[in-house]
Amino acid sequence: MNRYSLGLVAAGGVLVGIYAWAPWADKGNVEDQPRVNTQMHGAAAGAPAPDPDSIVVPEVLSPLAANGKILFENNCATCHGKNGAGGTGKAPPLIHPIYKPGHHPNEAFLRAAMGGVQSHHWNFGNMPPVEDITENEVTLIATYIREVQRANGIE
Repeated sequence: MNRYSLGLVAAGGVLVGIYAWAPWADKGNVEDQPRVNTQMHGAAAGAPAPDPDSIVVPEVLSPLAANGKILFENNCATCHGKNGAGGTGKAPPLIHPIYKPGHHPNEAFLRAAMGGVQSHHWNFGNMPPVEDITENEVTLIATYIREVQRANGIE
C-alpha cells in the first residue's frame, strides 16, 4: 500500500472515530433497543423500551408486592425508572417482554442485585451490585415487578 492510500485509510478511520464519538451525530437512541435474537425469544422481546407513561400499575398490589414497590423505589427506580418503566438513560426497563419469567426468572433479579450483571440485552453498561440489599428484599422487589408485568400483558 502506498503512502497516499495509507493516508486515506488513516483519515477515514479518524472520521469514523469522530462520528462515533460526536454528541451531535444522529445515531438513533440505541439504549431504547434491546440486543436480542427475536427468532429465539419472539418479536416482542425485540421491541423498543416502552413509553414510561404507558405503563399500567395495578390499583391494588398484593401485600408482598406493596412492600416490594417501596423497596424498588428506594433501591432501583433511580436507574430502572418509576415502576420499572426505564426512561432514565441509566438502565433498561424491567417492564419489557425480555424480562418475562420464562427468560429471566426471579433468580436472575436476585443474582443481578446481589452480585451485579454484565450487560447483555441493552446498551447501558454493566449493572453493579446493589449495596446493602438482602435476598428477601430482592424477592419482594421481584414480586412487585412481576405484578406490574402481568398488568402490562407480560407473563
